[in-house]
Amino acid sequence: MTAEAEVKIGLGGGCHWCTEAVFQAIVGISRVEQGFIRSDPPDDGWSEAVVVTFDPVRLPLNVLLEIHLRTHASTSHHKMRGKYRSAVYVYDAGTGVKVGRILRTLQRSFDAPLVTKILTLTAFKISDERFRNYYASGPDRPFCKTYIDPKLALLRKRYGSLLRQEQAEAAE
Repeated sequence: MTAEAEVKIGLGGGCHWCTEAVFQAIVGISRVEQGFIRSDPPDDGWSEAVVVTFDPVRLPLNVLLEIHLRTHASTSHHKMRGKYRSAVYVYDAGTGVKVGRILRTLQRSFDAPLVTKILTLTAFKISDERFRNYYASGPDRPFCKTYIDPKLALLRKRYGSLLRQEQAEAAE
């Protein structure tokens, strides 16, 4: 994979520990940065998210976005939305247009309206080192068992061919 072929996009929706673990499991993603993200007002409050760097040839954007929507409450306006904003953060307007088209197409496969916003990524600050690679460094933690394992099970069931080998083997 060459650096020129890679694309960066921000993804927010649930706990950044969960989102990090989900996207670390997927082939075609070379980097997952866990932290806090914000956009322009009124979405300028810091929200948990990840920035992923991926190869759109190995992992098309529509597939990456479908995984994102399926692994967090993308149709819910729950009380934690300030901390867990459901969004796709883009670096340029062209990518925002493309993401909008993809979300409209994916909406057809959801029973309820998506609440996921398309926002400009204006700032990102990485999590403290001790919180990064949260699942990888302690998969037996109660939080991981309760919240992350079900998301990884969904990945194995629906997107098994897209999983890194170690995640695919975890299902066996």
